[in-house]
Formats: sequence, C-alpha cells, structure tokens
Amino acid sequence: MPFVTTSDGVDIFYKDWGPKDAQPIVFHHGWPLSSDDWDAQLLFFVGKGYRVVAHDRRGHGRSAQVWDGHDMDHYAADASAVAQHLDLKNAVHIGHSTGGGEVARYVAQHGEPQGRVAKAVLVSAVPPLMLKTESNPGGLPIEVFDGFRSALAANRAQFFRDVPAGPFYGFNRDGATAHEGLIQNWWRQGMMGSAKAHYDGIKAFSETDQTEDLKAISVPTLVLHGEDDQIVPIDDSARLSAPLLKSGTLKTYPGYSHGMLTVNADVLNADLLAFVEG
Repeated sequence: MPFVTTSDGVDIFYKDWGPKDAQPIVFHHGWPLSSDDWDAQLLFFVGKGYRVVAHDRRGHGRSAQVWDGHDMDHYAADASAVAQHLDLKNAVHIGHSTGGGEVARYVAQHGEPQGRVAKAVLVSAVPPLMLKTESNPGGLPIEVFDGFRSALAANRAQFFRDVPAGPFYGFNRDGATAHEGLIQNWWRQGMMGSAKAHYDGIKAFSETDQTEDLKAISVPTLVLHGEDDQIVPIDDSARLSAPLLKSGTLKTYPGYSHGMLTVNADVLNADLLAFVEG
C-alpha cells in the first residue's frame, strides 16, 4: 500500500487515483474516520478526469497508530508531506469537519506559501473555534467535549455506533430513514483507528482557534454547511468562518446533516464540481 513517511517518522497511508497530469483534488476526512469516507467524491471526480488524492490522518484508518502528534499542526504538516511527496500543484483541497480545520491550517501555513493550492473547500468544518470561551461566547461548553471523551474511554465501540445512528447523519430526526450500511461503515472506519488518536483528536477539533488561519487564506474558498448540522452547529462555524476569508463564499443547505457529503452526495458533488471548474 502507498505510504509517505513524515519528518517525525510517521507512516501516512494515501490513495492517489486518476491521471497524474490532471488537476489534483485532495480530500481531508473528519474525525474519527478515514479516507474511505470520501468514496462518493473520489469515484465521482476520478470519473470526471481529475486526479484524486486522500490520506488517512495519523492514528486513523491505515496510517500508523502513533501515540503523539494528534493536533492541528501535525495534521497539517502530515498533509503537506503527502502533497510534497506527490508534488501536487494547482490543487483543490476539500476538508470535512475536522478535515476542514486541517485544510485551513494546511493552506494557510503550507500550501499557499509553497504555491501548491488553487482553491479550498470547507465542508461542515470546525473552524474558526468550536469551544465556548470568553472571546467565543457562542461556542459549545467544554462539558460537551468532556462527554465525548468519557463516552469514548468507557465504550468506544458503542459510542461509534451511536453517533452515526443518531446525530451525524440526522437519522434521529422524525421521519428520517436510517441506512444501516452507512452506520456500519462509519463504525468500521472509526474502529480501524487508534483510541489514543481519537481521544486526543477531540481536543484538536474543539479547542484549536483557527481565526488567523482563515484570515491568511487568499485563494478562493467555498464554505458549505448543512443548516441542521447537529455535530458542528452552523452558527458557531460556517457563518463565522466565511467572513474571515479574503475570498470566501458561503452556501448552506436547509435540513442537511453533518454527514451530507454521503447522504446528499448527488447535490454536494454537483456543487463541488461547479466550484472546481468555475
């Protein structure tokens, strides 16, 4: 399997599909999943002739289960290692949830300074800051994330069943049709990874203030968010992020969940394609 080894010795698994001379689109997955969460987008864009790349974050999926480095700086540096290893240029970077935070930090601190990035997309993304603080009074209280940590430590397997069966895809809403395959695939991806990486990742996605990352991004950036996102509330994220970007565009989806990339892939893929080609 293809791996790149980072400067601190971590093996990062990646997929690289499509013509090597085509424009690359790089996908960054959410917590606690893997590059497999992008199946609907990878197949769609490779079918359109693009080169598609997606990696498993350290401690997730097939990447090395190291005990440390589970923070946004290392996530972005690992993404940069993949981009440099494959010599990706003029790339569009698309990140979901925690992967959106990874994209913001990568583009701001690595991709744009290296001249490798053409555009960016933040989907249901965690920036600018999820945690409630004095300067971010609309955020979620620390007790919410402490609850995540407690549930993960007590019974990770059950926790990783309850999240996709409920709020992640909106299957807990009245009238929603739950898709058992999606729930099981979410569980499968989560359980492939390291409990330590997932535990530490909660702090990374909830407590990292990415206001300055967003301000530093100058490439065209599309911000997409479901208005019924129960995991990353839109008023605490996308509606605050878009105005911080130099060239940002916000598009919201009434009734869509945090997992809209999967359950509403037909709509999202068309909008992503329009942005990439625009």
